[in-house]
Amino acid sequence: MGPGPHPNPSPNGGPHRAARAAAWVRARLAAALDLALPPLCLACRRPVDAPGRLCPACWSEVDFIAAPQCESCGVPFAYDPGAGAVCAACAAAPPPWGRARAVMRYGATARRLVAGLKYADRLHMAPALAGWLARAGAPLLAGAELLAPVPLHRRRLLLRRFNQSALMALALSRATGVEAAPGCLARRRATRPQAGLSRGRRARNVAGAFRVPERERARVDARRVVLIDDVLTTGATAEECARALLRAGAARVDVLTLARVALDG
Repeated sequence: MGPGPHPNPSPNGGPHRAARAAAWVRARLAAALDLALPPLCLACRRPVDAPGRLCPACWSEVDFIAAPQCESCGVPFAYDPGAGAVCAACAAAPPPWGRARAVMRYGATARRLVAGLKYADRLHMAPALAGWLARAGAPLLAGAELLAPVPLHRRRLLLRRFNQSALMALALSRATGVEAAPGCLARRRATRPQAGLSRGRRARNVAGAFRVPERERARVDARRVVLIDDVLTTGATAEECARALLRAGAARVDVLTLARVALDG
């Protein structure tokens, strides 16, 4: 496996060098603390026997997603309908991506993992999460040529100082050798947070919100892209990102996330 591209101090694909440097310093300090202090559970911060692991209590709460599942969106089925089966929602309205896969259902442990990376500056979690993504997304990554993280708007990026999806994409690139491209997608406009919105309002909120910058089109053209994000809920954001990549000439777009909100298919 190749080492992947060498990341910038903080991988967000934007011009905010001071913010990138600050995030880079925080990540290195967190890594140094992990070496100096006993390893802690990624989700609840209880002591564990090795870095990058979950404690038994958090592990028991994780509902990992595996077959049988919808071939298109990856939602788990309660029974096995046979190879290549798709759920009713995908049959009625096929999404623009090829396949979507997630590591786990969005439950209590997944929520703590996402919050820790996204809001608690635990940037050192990214390599462990990338290992799970590599296993769950192995069929997608086997033919992938580019990893495209879902972007933040520049104003939100300034407030948060890093893009958690870009962190995971870069760690996944190092683990698999697939090229990561944090700047190949951009937000045209700021959107309100999707949490609490209905399916229809989520779709309207992000409609037309993403684009591939002109300077990145050659990088995307005719390539098989895997879109990286933390959580897949209704799929509205992933659909808009996939459409933007396909308009820019991507040969195929798949979706890989840490967690997904899912009902049994």
